[in-house]
Amino acid sequence: MRPVRTTVVVVLVFLSTACGARTEAPPVVSSPAVPPSVTSEAPEPVPVMTRSEPVSVRIPRIGASSGLIPLGLNPDQTIQVPPVSTPMQAGWYANGPTPGEVGPAVILGHVDGNHQKGVFYRLHELAEGDEVFVTRADGGELTFVVTKVDQVAKDMFPTETVYGDTEAPELRLITCGGAFDRVAHRYLDNIIVYASLA
Repeated sequence: MRPVRTTVVVVLVFLSTACGARTEAPPVVSSPAVPPSVTSEAPEPVPVMTRSEPVSVRIPRIGASSGLIPLGLNPDQTIQVPPVSTPMQAGWYANGPTPGEVGPAVILGHVDGNHQKGVFYRLHELAEGDEVFVTRADGGELTFVVTKVDQVAKDMFPTETVYGDTEAPELRLITCGGAFDRVAHRYLDNIIVYASLA
């Protein structure tokens, strides 16, 4: 097993290379108007909720469940992660949209830490159509459906795709993954799950 110090290095690498954080919530994007020449019915607008902090996340497909703690930015403007000493703890990026608001709500969790598996150890097993449930402080539980799972090299992290504006409420789940470089003491990739509000 790796010493705790090694895992901390992994977390710092994840911070510096994987979490190009948006420091402001994306604006609400209204649905485009239907041109007068179009006579068919306009699509129903996507339901948008007001801001309410998420309190827990549950992913039945991989047996993952955690309360959520708010995460901000470090002094170097990288996004914080939950304490590596409690790898089963997930967190959400509090400077971005909350789940249910327009834009990408971001939840982060460890793949491992403190000599044990992390809450997102099996995140890479998710597939299109799997469900993610997020409970909000207002008492509502939202269902998100996975649309894509990516494994990307840390130096190719798609910052704009993950944190950029969207026209509807979406969810991102992020952890480390791929091979572990024992020389550099870090995972080489990130696992990124994209999901849309059901």
